[in-house]
Amino acid sequence: MAWAAAQGDGEFALFADQANTAAYYGQLHKARELSKRAVESAIRSEAQETAALYRIDAASREMETGNLSLARDSVRAGRALSSSRSVEVVAAFALARMGDAAAAQALARELEKKNPANSLIKFYWLPTLRASLELHAGSPQAALSLLQMVAPYDLSQSSDVSNEFAMYPAYIRGEAYLLQHNGDAAAAEFQKLLDHRGVVQNGILGALSRLQLARAEVLRGDVASARKQYRDFLSLWRDADPDLSILQQAKAESAKL
Repeated sequence: MAWAAAQGDGEFALFADQANTAAYYGQLHKARELSKRAVESAIRSEAQETAALYRIDAASREMETGNLSLARDSVRAGRALSSSRSVEVVAAFALARMGDAAAAQALARELEKKNPANSLIKFYWLPTLRASLELHAGSPQAALSLLQMVAPYDLSQSSDVSNEFAMYPAYIRGEAYLLQHNGDAAAAEFQKLLDHRGVVQNGILGALSRLQLARAEVLRGDVASARKQYRDFLSLWRDADPDLSILQQAKAESAKL
């Protein structure tokens, strides 16, 4: 990082990757500062689309850890920098994850209209986006039905810029099973992310899957395994920002066991 910063050109990729790593360990304050440096560096290098994608990566991290206000701000800022297809895809998905149905559906319709033969959009992004909206609407079975077509693409490289969005279909499938109180099926989905760390890498879902797996084990009635998963997550996040709501929830849930 020190070497890259001294070069003054192209260091934005390393700043962005370090931001993802900081967030993986629950250090969102640090991740925000690194993301800011990544965006500023990309703009200086006239890489507007990359800068926009970094903003939406940051939005994803904020959304998954419960800071919806910052997440929405980051999506808006990203779209202001670029309106490329790649940016619109992840922006639509981030909006769907936040439950902003009207904006997400509008973007989805445009993407579908303009990219009728794009396999990744047709079979990965759009059904995963719509499954997210179904979860927000309290319809886990509808979400699972949409995600059936995504299964062959679960391990796809969904972005050339970041690992933040890797394996989201499996993660959302796991969330849907949790809503259905199907601990066995939920555990299997979250375990997929832990079994494919070479795909997830330093994306925040790799860390959060440990917490979700703990919740699945509680549903299964395997208290010993649940305790272990909570311990593993809390150990991973031992230096996390203490004010994160998701961390506080995890500690409360673990204490009940």
